[in-house]
Amino acid sequence: MRHPEDLLAQKLGLRFTDPRLLRSALTHRSAGGINNERLEFLGDSVVGFVIAQALFDRFPSADEGVLSRLRAALVNQTSLAQIARTLELGDYLILGAGELRSGGFRRDSILSDAFEAIIGAVLTDQGYEVCRDLVLRLFGGSFERLTVADWKKDPKTQLQELMQARGLDLPEYRLLSLTGRPHDQSFVVECRIPLSAEPSTGTGSSRKRAEQQAAQEMLRQLTEGTKASA
Repeated sequence: MRHPEDLLAQKLGLRFTDPRLLRSALTHRSAGGINNERLEFLGDSVVGFVIAQALFDRFPSADEGVLSRLRAALVNQTSLAQIARTLELGDYLILGAGELRSGGFRRDSILSDAFEAIIGAVLTDQGYEVCRDLVLRLFGGSFERLTVADWKKDPKTQLQELMQARGLDLPEYRLLSLTGRPHDQSFVVECRIPLSAEPSTGTGSSRKRAEQQAAQEMLRQLTEGTKASA
């Protein structure tokens, strides 16, 4: 009798030496027992590395900041969940009763974690080369659409297009303070986006400059967040 994870392995074009690894990768902690958290930790790191290396090779003239922003555009919870949905990963997840009732199989956080856990399972079972080839194949379309030119735009445009590409609400800018005399003013602006729980702030001699600085700081936060998870 074939198990559901066997069908997923076939969809991935793989045959696992130890099928228990794939089953573990699909098991959310709400189901109890062995779950996918350790494999997710491993997969998170290898996905970041594979994409970083591919970007490094593809864009030899791009500096570290551009490469980091390109990676952040590819490797994030929303994009990983989208790949998981193309694989219909939600149909294979093993969830506890509570998560099943609340629709956990549709949640971005659960889908993206399971995707990374699967990559961790492939690395463990099949080795790095097979794992790398799978990651690049699954990211293929998104990777091919990236251009360095997009990331040489001003910070507000970069951040806005990043949100649009992920189908998220546009950044919100709010004036926090305005001080100084008319000829020597200082604006402080706050920027909020759905991808970050923490807002960023910027300061400038005009509201426009303060918003640009706040957008630049938000891009930096996203980049640092990606590095921390890699």
